[in-house]
Amino acid sequence: MIVYGIKTCDTVKKALRALEAAGHAPVLRDVRAEPLSAAEIAEFQAAFGDRLINRASTTWRGLSEAERAAPVPELLAAHPTLMKRPVIRGVELTLGWDKAAQAAQGL
Repeated sequence: MIVYGIKTCDTVKKALRALEAAGHAPVLRDVRAEPLSAAEIAEFQAAFGDRLINRASTTWRGLSEAERAAPVPELLAAHPTLMKRPVIRGVELTLGWDKAAQAAQGL
């Protein structure tokens, strides 16, 4: 099970703790330290579409209108912290840490 996110993100920390408590062995992939590959970005975009971009983030608010208009792959390649977190590759591929994502991961 791979949890894609940022090690300082509270939501990612919460997800990791819950997954470990449920008996899973999640591995954190810090997308800031190890950016997503083009293939991973394409896979995540195919699964989640524009929801993959966190438009409530500080990073998003700091972008110009021209930068915001860039395609999702370009945005994530240039600004990995724009990714909504976490993306979990476990029982199935999920985005975020809401009740639906928790249920999909067997919690």
